[in-house]
Amino acid sequence: MSHCPFCKKKIAMSKAFCSRSCKENYFQLIAIQVPKPFLKRIFVFCTPEQRDAEIENFASRHGWRLDLLKNKIVELAIESGYSKEVKINS
Repeated sequence: MSHCPFCKKKIAMSKAFCSRSCKENYFQLIAIQVPKPFLKRIFVFCTPEQRDAEIENFASRHGWRLDLLKNKIVELAIESGYSKEVKINS
């Protein structure tokens, strides 16, 4: 047995993903690039309300799904040391 790289469900060895949506989400998550200055700006200079608005604006500007972008930002914030400030409303 293997696991889906996006949702971690068990799948047959002959399959790469459990569904088409997992495949699309996985590749879109890989494509999302968040610049470090943007991260610094939203975690250092913005209030939580401004942060949410900036993230929504960033997602719509680039055509990315908001939930995937928020997940990516949380991952990057933890890696970058902003883990104290990580609280993004879902």
